[in-house]
Amino acid sequence: MNKSNITRLHQAGILTDIDIHFAGFMTDLAGSKYQEVFLGAAFVSNVTGKGDVCLDLASFAGEVLLEKDDGMDAVICPGLSVWKDNLMSTKVVGRPGDLCPLILDEENRLYLYRYWEYEKKLSDSIKERVKEDISGLNLSLIKDSIKRLFPEIIDGDVNWQRVAAITSAFKKFCVISGGPGTGKTTTVAKILALLLEQKSKEENLRIFLAAPTGKAAARLSESIGNIKKKLNCKDYIKAAIPAEAFTIHRLLKTIIGSPFFRHNSENPLPADIVVIDEASMVDLPLMSKLIQAVPVDARLILIGDSDQLASVDPGSVLGDICGSSHVRGFTADFIDRVEELTDEKFTDSIKQYKDIKVLHDCIVILKKNYRFADSSGIGGLSRAVKLGDIDKALYLLKNESDRSIILEKILSADNFKRILTDKVIKFYSEYLKTDDPGIALELFNRFKILCAIKMGQFGVYAVNKIIEQILSRENLIQTENLWYRGRPVLITSNDYKLGLFNGDIGITMQIPGAVSDDMYVFFPGTSGELRYFLPYRLPQHETVYAMTVHKSQGSEFENVFLILPDKDYPVLSRELVYTGITRAIRSVTILGKEEVLRTSISRVIKRKSGLHDSLWGGRSSQIF
Repeated sequence: MNKSNITRLHQAGILTDIDIHFAGFMTDLAGSKYQEVFLGAAFVSNVTGKGDVCLDLASFAGEVLLEKDDGMDAVICPGLSVWKDNLMSTKVVGRPGDLCPLILDEENRLYLYRYWEYEKKLSDSIKERVKEDISGLNLSLIKDSIKRLFPEIIDGDVNWQRVAAITSAFKKFCVISGGPGTGKTTTVAKILALLLEQKSKEENLRIFLAAPTGKAAARLSESIGNIKKKLNCKDYIKAAIPAEAFTIHRLLKTIIGSPFFRHNSENPLPADIVVIDEASMVDLPLMSKLIQAVPVDARLILIGDSDQLASVDPGSVLGDICGSSHVRGFTADFIDRVEELTDEKFTDSIKQYKDIKVLHDCIVILKKNYRFADSSGIGGLSRAVKLGDIDKALYLLKNESDRSIILEKILSADNFKRILTDKVIKFYSEYLKTDDPGIALELFNRFKILCAIKMGQFGVYAVNKIIEQILSRENLIQTENLWYRGRPVLITSNDYKLGLFNGDIGITMQIPGAVSDDMYVFFPGTSGELRYFLPYRLPQHETVYAMTVHKSQGSEFENVFLILPDKDYPVLSRELVYTGITRAIRSVTILGKEEVLRTSISRVIKRKSGLHDSLWGGRSSQIF
């Protein structure tokens, strides 16, 4: 690849600096002048930086990257067969199992070695865990626990929470997926009680609860703590359910300055049960390291919503694992077991599917929504978006009989600011008028503005500035000082000493009744108390009148205002719109153009990886 074409690819925004440096290094290491080596290495670096696990050579083969221009030749990706042959003729590219910087598999997927290894170890570990069921369980006791802990009868359908309980009891690997309001955390608390009831009072189960972020871990702790008090079981069982949840990094014990953890395959966690909440947010490298650190004989339970946005870093692990779970099938043996233990019958439609694999038995999708009724606007809208039913989604948004879901169109920049002004004054003025930090936090968290993008006039940074200007113009805040009264703050990194975590939201105020004018930032505590800190003590943070949809994952707000940009961006997707909508409990307003919303709902983000094929029976995978 000549320097002029490399410069053109960089200037066109096709390749980044790091892509070019990595590709140059691989080309030098290969001792090859093949353009195929440079382009393969550059694009595998590029797509990995965008969230893919690997490069699909077939999708790039023959693609025109740059047209012929001003005497410069066009830059075209090579044909697939030539590209593969020239890559494999070098020492930097190997087949799966080879120790080479780049790995090319039989399905024309080109990996960075470490990502191929992450995927292989994760896939192998899942396959190993699902081979055999856990034995030695007291079936009559399980039957009693299910009736007592899961008493609800679901008319016309299976009680999927009961199925999840049975799956968790007999399987070393289990996924419980479902949208907001389907009772995932409640189900897990009951499952832990059921598993503890299998042991005598003197025996202990070593249970760990964890989540990808500090905010999610705090929410899990709070939820489990509240739910277990109401469980229909003995007090010693409730006491044995852990009250504390960790971040995954804290659970595995980070080695500072290293990508590795103290707990790994050679030094596994001292655990019998590991529960991971918000699993959709966990990227491939972290999930691979986590599963290697969980003892093979322990239970690993993943909880999440496979329809939400995938992790920020490479991979779409929960989506890949649940990839075939839309086929509502289970093996005949598993169906017999569930029917025996629950006295419920599976429908014929579930039984009639063919080619059911053992992995199907490990994945349960919770269907009944306890938060949104069937007639709920938010519930109906979220279902339409999840299914990609654009016309139904727009019909619901335009239905004036239900004002819990609204589409307000952006007509101009001035129109955008006018709409934003009305919303900001309506929802934010109340919290700014109180002197009680606890009340201020409660009022502030009833409403949240979510942005789809970071940059641009509709991005989170610009919107936060606009909101500050609106509130300042209304004399509700005084922005002469950085730490003005009422400034909302989002923590963006974890500080375990202070107990502040990525995703925590605080409000800047004076201590009520204090003589000093000093400002403190108040945060809600896990037990309902308030904690406050001087601003200089805070870890990394930012102003948060508005936040990105990505940052909102794991949070809930009474009212949500979702801002879409005025034109299409690659980041816009069905998953993003669904995630934004499902942060709302009472109402959601989408501000944007109808055509942008249509495009967003029609686009499904499919990250490239081989995990789905490996687990579910791709041509080069083991079928089990």
